[in-house]
Amino acid sequence: MVRLTRIYTRTGDKGKTSLGDGVRVDKHALRVEAYGTVDEANAVLGVARLHATPAMEPLLSRIQNDLFDLGADLCTPAAETEEPGSRLRIVEAQVTRLEAEIDAANAPLAPLNSFILPAGAALSAHLHHARTVVRRAERLMTALAETETVTPAAIAYANRLSDLLFVLARAANAQGTADVLWTPGANR
Repeated sequence: MVRLTRIYTRTGDKGKTSLGDGVRVDKHALRVEAYGTVDEANAVLGVARLHATPAMEPLLSRIQNDLFDLGADLCTPAAETEEPGSRLRIVEAQVTRLEAEIDAANAPLAPLNSFILPAGAALSAHLHHARTVVRRAERLMTALAETETVTPAAIAYANRLSDLLFVLARAANAQGTADVLWTPGANR
């Protein structure tokens, strides 16, 4: 458990921060950008929860907790000598759970015949916003994976989460019946 007794430490005043393993890096390092963007997505989901239905609230709450797990995974680089289970990492079971939730939430929705705009009900708009932030986190994670180790399940989790948020945004628009459709070239 984390215990914070003092909020400011002054250790980051010169543009450096500590990773989960204690190594100091630039605050603009790609790894920090990745887990910072995961934190941003979590904050957007916090706003979405203000509009969540009682049925969706527990799901969004669990996702927010998972996003802290994802941030912990990303902020601690994997060591070659790391024992399985010695660090908090996203695991395949979390990805599989998202897939089941995508399937369940998507089942009652009519198939799409058009792209949709990130609009509609307040909950839908906030979920679309969260989706785009998760996609940015995923892009940063895949860029990081080109030069450093990133847990494969972490990248898969981000990918599935953005899909789930898309489906939940449609569900929040009256099960997709109130989706705002894109009209290509409408304003030419």
